[in-house]
Amino acid sequence: MSEQLETKATDISINDAHQHVGERVRIRGWLYNLRKSGKIVFPLIRDGSGLMQCVAVKSNLPEETFNALKGLTQESSLSVTGTVRAEPRATGGYELDVDGAEIIQRVEEDHPYPITPKDHGVDFLMDHRHLWLRSRRQHAAIQVRHEVIKAIRDYFDGHGFTLVDTPIFTPAACEGTTTLFEVDYFEDEKVYLTQSGQLYNEANAMAFGKVYCFGPTFRAEKSKTRRHLTEFWMVEPEMAYADLDEITRVAEELVVSVIGRVLDTRREQLNVLERDTSKLESIKAPFHRMSYDDAVKDLQAKGSEIQWGGDFGNTDETLLTQDLDKPVFVTRYPSAIKAFYFQPDPQRPELALGVDMIAPEGYGEIIGGGQRIHDLALLEARLAEHHLPREAFEWYLDLRRFGSVPHGGFGMGVERLVAWICGLEHVRETIPYPRMLYRTRP
Repeated sequence: MSEQLETKATDISINDAHQHVGERVRIRGWLYNLRKSGKIVFPLIRDGSGLMQCVAVKSNLPEETFNALKGLTQESSLSVTGTVRAEPRATGGYELDVDGAEIIQRVEEDHPYPITPKDHGVDFLMDHRHLWLRSRRQHAAIQVRHEVIKAIRDYFDGHGFTLVDTPIFTPAACEGTTTLFEVDYFEDEKVYLTQSGQLYNEANAMAFGKVYCFGPTFRAEKSKTRRHLTEFWMVEPEMAYADLDEITRVAEELVVSVIGRVLDTRREQLNVLERDTSKLESIKAPFHRMSYDDAVKDLQAKGSEIQWGGDFGNTDETLLTQDLDKPVFVTRYPSAIKAFYFQPDPQRPELALGVDMIAPEGYGEIIGGGQRIHDLALLEARLAEHHLPREAFEWYLDLRRFGSVPHGGFGMGVERLVAWICGLEHVRETIPYPRMLYRTRP
């Protein structure tokens, strides 16, 4: 191959191959799979954007190059040059007729890539999570996650919300201290990893009107369910002058918007995940709505042992939606099972103006939120009832001293939403490096 010819290849990403049919290009990536048929080898290459089947014919290549490709091992890194050709039968719909190749790093045969087509146990795959991300299903799930996050930001950015980041180190709890990770700070001060940006977001809403924060949150729950992580990402909008109906409307509109975006842009990934997209296509407004009172009656009729005043467990949430094709909003929970900052229902003060969105197909609570207390005296009383240190919340009380208004918002966990959209059994596959009760590595 002449040096002059070599320079004519255009560097492309595999997902852009459709724009370069008939052109000579260079693709740089890793060997995903290799098939051999006599004097032809078919390297399947991934580059992070997609998969491309390459066709390397012995008569068209220097013998050394052909032999190097023929003996290549899984996940070896390489670049290949050649001409793009439409081929509907090939993965991705295009093939590359190879005229040159360079092996960047060959994986040694005596230390082969550990993840093979055979079945591996979950612990093995999680121990090799840094490599498991290269597999098609895991790759697809993370691409859907990317689209979900982008769609969330686009929704809020397009509806008058301002992104205002909130701290990860916090001096006090948002919902009690039992599920907080305590951290040693300077000079023997104790702080906590945030479990929510909400309290700070309330201050932000009083400055900007409509805001959202989006970042990692931490819950020290000793839970091993398929829905729980100790570190996860949450988006939290907060709105001044918002009541429970407005909060519910925004939550519904957000979820419909995000699912619509994923269906529009990530069909290929959903197909890789074998997701039944008809179930996602039915997620249209309005969602189902019921009060906590009615939810308890419905659960009891379905065999649950829950009594009025109890919080819903995973089984209850699954039962509640087992005959529904869309999420259900449950409103007005007992104040006793909600955090100190929930506004009581003026008609029934024993109830809180809270709302949870529970997803169908057994995916449980996706969104939790509601109205916040805006009366200073009531908030002071609630802090005392919950035995929370008043001095740590003086700044929060200031929000009720200086221009207090009815307001509220919600939190939505990204991983649970992604698990539902992808149809994944466990949230550990929705985040690159999950942190769970017994897993902090890799």
